[in-house]
Amino acid sequence: MRRITAAITIGLILGLGIVSFFQVRAASSQAGLAERETQDWPVYNGPGGDHYSSLRQINRKNVRQLKVAWMFDTGEQGGLESNPLIIGNVLYGNTPSGKVVALNAATGKLIWKFDPGVPGRVITRGLAYWTDGHDRRLFAGVRNFLYAIDAKTGKGIPSFGEDGRIDLRKGLRGDYRQQSVSLTSPGVVYKNLIIVCGANPETHPAPPGDIRAFDVRTGALRWTFHTIPRPGEFGYDTWPTGAWKDAGAANNWAGMTVDVKRGIVYAPTGSAVADFYGGDRVGNDLFADTLLALDAETGKRIWHFQGVHHDLWDRDFPAPPVLLTVKRNGREVDAVAQTTKSGFVFLFNRTNGKPLFPIKESHYPASTVPGEVASPTQPLPTIPAPYTHQFVNAETLTNRTPQAHAWAEKQLASYISGGQFIPPSLNKLTVDMPGFAGGGEWGGAAVDPRTGVLYVNANDTAWVVGLIVFPKPGSEGEEIYQTQCSVCHGINRFGSPPAFPRLVGIDTKLTDQEIADKIHQGGGRMPPFTNINGEQMKSLIQYLKTPPQWHRPHRNGKAAAPARPAITASRKDMPYETIGFRRFLDPEGYPATAPPWGTLSAIDMNTGRYLWEIPFGEYPELAAKGMKDTGSDNYGGPVVTAGGLIFIGATVFDQEFHAYDSTTGKLLWETELPLSGLATPATYMVNGKQYVVIGAGGGQTSRKPSGGMYIAFSLP
Repeated sequence: MRRITAAITIGLILGLGIVSFFQVRAASSQAGLAERETQDWPVYNGPGGDHYSSLRQINRKNVRQLKVAWMFDTGEQGGLESNPLIIGNVLYGNTPSGKVVALNAATGKLIWKFDPGVPGRVITRGLAYWTDGHDRRLFAGVRNFLYAIDAKTGKGIPSFGEDGRIDLRKGLRGDYRQQSVSLTSPGVVYKNLIIVCGANPETHPAPPGDIRAFDVRTGALRWTFHTIPRPGEFGYDTWPTGAWKDAGAANNWAGMTVDVKRGIVYAPTGSAVADFYGGDRVGNDLFADTLLALDAETGKRIWHFQGVHHDLWDRDFPAPPVLLTVKRNGREVDAVAQTTKSGFVFLFNRTNGKPLFPIKESHYPASTVPGEVASPTQPLPTIPAPYTHQFVNAETLTNRTPQAHAWAEKQLASYISGGQFIPPSLNKLTVDMPGFAGGGEWGGAAVDPRTGVLYVNANDTAWVVGLIVFPKPGSEGEEIYQTQCSVCHGINRFGSPPAFPRLVGIDTKLTDQEIADKIHQGGGRMPPFTNINGEQMKSLIQYLKTPPQWHRPHRNGKAAAPARPAITASRKDMPYETIGFRRFLDPEGYPATAPPWGTLSAIDMNTGRYLWEIPFGEYPELAAKGMKDTGSDNYGGPVVTAGGLIFIGATVFDQEFHAYDSTTGKLLWETELPLSGLATPATYMVNGKQYVVIGAGGGQTSRKPSGGMYIAFSLP
């Protein structure tokens, strides 16, 4: 490993400031409310959004005794990423098809099921909950719809929005039927508002990433924040004139965190489209790749920090930030910490956005792509050190076998290398480290409010990407494919399985209608493309059914670049196509860089020092040959408890659910799940017994079957 840090004494933080979930229980005393919120898990990622529970019945001494308490199988395929809510003795969770279930939290027995009637698989990571002490509502995102559900009965609430739901495509820009947005992460509740954004396509056309607040009772729009500023709004001059009319994304897809006491909602955003070329959006592009602090009541900007200027690397802020309290010069400071795909943690004063560790604008090379203007600098924190590798060279390549190392050396010599923020080039691949699936991912970090220690799991592998001039399309279907699909599935539809499936021969596996449904519904990493309809859909399907062809002439076995077209600012006629966009893997499908390929780290945010860092996950077939603790792909976050434990599933290939000592990183307990637990767990107490529950569904880069189960554990 590149960094081994000894455990050090963790300074305790006095006067804990745990932010509790906003609820009003008219019949409860404040003491009773606090007790219930400690026992429940009423908010996505925990009561304060910090993945923390004060429960301690399950602790370091007895965690080895954990047994399965109950299992609930949704009976559906497709994977499960949901962090369930537990309120009272009821667990509320999602299913792979977008249904919502209420289960007895002590037995796992089904109480009710809400079916929105939306076909296909839906990526949904959780729910939002609101109550005034009498009315109790759940808010569920199902693709482009936000539903209000009666938490007691599981019935939709017709008085909310339009017959019980809001179509989030409406009110963004132009004809809503041409827009595509999907609420993958749940909204957040503040007082009588439900605040949402959503996932957008990563290619043109894409709608703007407006953050909006709706009335929890009626669904009426209360405020909007434009992440792509309009004339007269702050940040407008960081885009080309008029960009707001057709620029896209800069959206909050990862979810938000609310400081209820201060009335601030913290919203991290992703990149603007297109991911790897920005000649049509020259400038810093506020508020893409930005941590926004907004007045939760009005949507007005309080402060912001942009983590990537003019993003050309898909470096979205990937997870909701966590709220914590740290010590500075003997004083306690309420802070907000944001993890990143780049492997860094940024720490700010929660109120004014002042950095609590120094941030340096580091210089990077200019782009060599005609029409592109990369930012000359990018902001990086000097403390803490990154929790992933930051570059690839001959010394950091795999040594799994001599043959794999020799192959990786030869490949690396053909790439442009140097780590992060090297702009993509034409007709040659650049290796990015960490790759586009991490460092930190959507599971986010956990923080212990008693100590200010942050726990984050990360992917630590490289990807490659580049650009070519668009081959001249031979049909409308091919043109749609080039602009909408090829960024992931490749110019010749070969993909990069299993993350990006091969599309050659798809007509032998799916009917035309099934292909159309998949395009409209999305699945896995693929967002829904509801903007492709009618004759466009027919043309695209026809192209997908034709044998692949390479349009460029060949000389000496190598593809020759065609003449470059004139650079245009049109969002409908982008001059370059993405190539590569795949993992840097050896011929046997393992990462071509040296382990660890996944990590779990503990960082004292009072000082920025690492307390420990361990490899996280492994490949069972390599472990059987003696190559253990390699680390692996991991998705879903950790939970930390007052019992001194970190609970986390997340590892893709070994399907393990783990409990670690939060002080030392020592593995104390693990069990193999029926499917990979690629979701953040939750812990709660019912009738005096503590439970830990995780959604297990498989998926991501695993080739094993997927499904959807909730599995709860407790002491005998």
